[in-house]
Amino acid sequence: VLMSLHEMFPAVHAAEMAVQRNPRSWDAWQTLGRAQLGLGEIALAIRSFQVSLHIFPMNPEVWKEDLSWARKLHEQQKATKTDAVQPVAKGKELAQESIPDYDFESDEIVAVCAAIAEKEKALSAAKTVVIVSAEGTVETVTEKEDCPTTPDETLFIKAR
Repeated sequence: VLMSLHEMFPAVHAAEMAVQRNPRSWDAWQTLGRAQLGLGEIALAIRSFQVSLHIFPMNPEVWKEDLSWARKLHEQQKATKTDAVQPVAKGKELAQESIPDYDFESDEIVAVCAAIAEKEKALSAAKTVVIVSAEGTVETVTEKEDCPTTPDETLFIKAR
């Protein structure tokens, strides 16, 4: 009833309780497998159907409908996972191939690194402070290393 109402979590819970009460009941295991399929737990459902068949091997419904359907879904799931993994692997190969090999000891690279370091040094000398007062006004203050600016007592939040 719970599965027909699309209440899959309570259906799995009820089927698990039925299996716990009577672990030799093939129909409880079959119901548990169907509920697990409803949640998308294909591997668990296959196991539950196999237990049901172990208890009552002559049940054609579990053989023909439930177990065969679960195995088809499992194969489709495997195929989708391998299809999803292959483009990612191809993308990684392309990304690795597209990175050129640079000579990091060349004079041009060293000069660029030196210029970036000088620019960073100039930027780090001047610090910017954002001050939000208790009234909600936002103030941006640039500090020099020599004379730091101290905010007044209306300081609410200070962030860098």
